[in-house]
Amino acid sequence: MAGTHPLLKLREDLLATVTKTGFSFCPSAAMQAWLLTQSPDALSDWSDFANSWNNMPLDEHMADGGRYRRRRYAVLNTTSRNSEIVLAPHQPHYQSLNYNALNGGIARDFEAIQTSTIQSNSMQSVLKFCQTVFSELMPNTPWHIECHQFRIEANDEAFGKPTPEGIHRDGVDFVLVMMVKRQNISSGTTTMHDLEHKNLDSFTLTEPLDVAIVNDHRCMHGVTPIVPLDPTQPAYRDVLVVTFKKFKQ
Repeated sequence: MAGTHPLLKLREDLLATVTKTGFSFCPSAAMQAWLLTQSPDALSDWSDFANSWNNMPLDEHMADGGRYRRRRYAVLNTTSRNSEIVLAPHQPHYQSLNYNALNGGIARDFEAIQTSTIQSNSMQSVLKFCQTVFSELMPNTPWHIECHQFRIEANDEAFGKPTPEGIHRDGVDFVLVMMVKRQNISSGTTTMHDLEHKNLDSFTLTEPLDVAIVNDHRCMHGVTPIVPLDPTQPAYRDVLVVTFKKFKQ
C-alpha cells in the first residue's frame, strides 16, 4: 500500500491535534512545506512581507500607558472554504471587556495594513492556509477575518509585553499566531491554558513561520514579556495574528 502523502499526513496530524487538545504548534519547516506545496510562489515575496512590519505606528490605545507596541490591522471576509477572501472596508477593532480587560470596551482605530501587504503572495498563502484548516474544523462557515501586524519592542528601561492583557481569549472561533521575526530578544514564550487557567503547554515561536493555532472556545493563551539580549541594540518581536470568526449576517 502506498504511503500517505507527507502534506496529507501533516494536515491530518494538525487537525487531529487541534481537535483533541484545542491548540497546536506547527514548526516553520512544516509550515513552509504546506505553503510551498500549495503554490511554489507562496513565499516568493517573504522579504518584502517581513519588511512591512517596519515603520508601523505606535498603538495609542494602551490603557497601561505602554509605548512598546506597534500595529496595523485589516478586516476581510469569505463565504466558504473555497471562496475568494475579500478585503472589507476599513473599520475599528472592538473587543469586549470580557475578552480584553485592559484595552477592551471601546472601538479602537488602527492604521490599515498596506494593500500591497494584503495582496502579497505571503499574506495570501497564510490566509488560504487558515481558510483551509479552520473550514475543516468548522465546515460550511462564512468567515469574518481580522489580521493584525504586531511589533513588540523592548529596551533596558522596559520589557515588551506581547499580551499585556494577560492570559486571555480573543472572542473569536480560531486564532493563528505566526512568527515573522525575532530580533535581539529572549523569552516571548507562548503559554496555553484551559478555561480554568490551568497550564496545558508552552512553546516559543523562534523561527519565521513558526505557527500557533488555537481554538478560542477551548483554550486561553498568553505570551511572556520579551527582554533585550543587548540593551544597546534594537530589540523586537514581529508576529502576524489572524482570527477567524463565524460571519453573522
